[in-house]
Amino acid sequence: MHTPLHNRLFNNVAQTFSLLYSRLSVCQNVELYKVSRERAALPIENPRYGRLKVCATSCSLLACALLILRPHNSIAAIKPGDSFPDLAAFKLEGKLPDSTQGKVVLVDFWASWCEPCKQSFPVMQELHKRYAERGLVIIAVNVDENRPDMEAFLKKNSATFVVLRDANQKLVEKAGIATMPSSFLIDRDGKVRFVHTGFRGAETRKKYEEEIESLVK
Repeated sequence: MHTPLHNRLFNNVAQTFSLLYSRLSVCQNVELYKVSRERAALPIENPRYGRLKVCATSCSLLACALLILRPHNSIAAIKPGDSFPDLAAFKLEGKLPDSTQGKVVLVDFWASWCEPCKQSFPVMQELHKRYAERGLVIIAVNVDENRPDMEAFLKKNSATFVVLRDANQKLVEKAGIATMPSSFLIDRDGKVRFVHTGFRGAETRKKYEEEIESLVK
């Protein structure tokens, strides 16, 4: 059985490549700016720009590949129709909702180094504002090893919905999470109805809206 340590190792390596992608993208933009000051046209064929572009793209692809190929847990991933694990049993950092009984719950797993998470947070914040009064509870579960990384992310991506941290990655192991972000939409009876892996902008947002509307009726 793969332990949380194995998953953390793969997460750390993926995080490293994600950060490298971020840094190289900045360097690429700086290089592009410098050379564009020297030429009137965009320096698409400039060797320095080309090398940085290839490195940045490679790091991005490697980060995604590592997340996809990391060892899966022997416990099967949660699927539609399953009951979601009791959050209170996993010693999560943060304050759990007083009660989710009879509520529609969106549980989202995320990390500070996850680029798509920066896009999903504003969408979840909007969903929270629109549907909270109709019975939607959003719980964002962070999987960062270092709490300051989570806090730095939240300073830039504010959230008024519930945010917890799975410091020991016990819940992430139980849920069989292999992609960031991953989310589960749970109906009022506590059954998982919809599962999302990754975040694809307007496409995922539309699915969220349609699925939530079907559950809060």
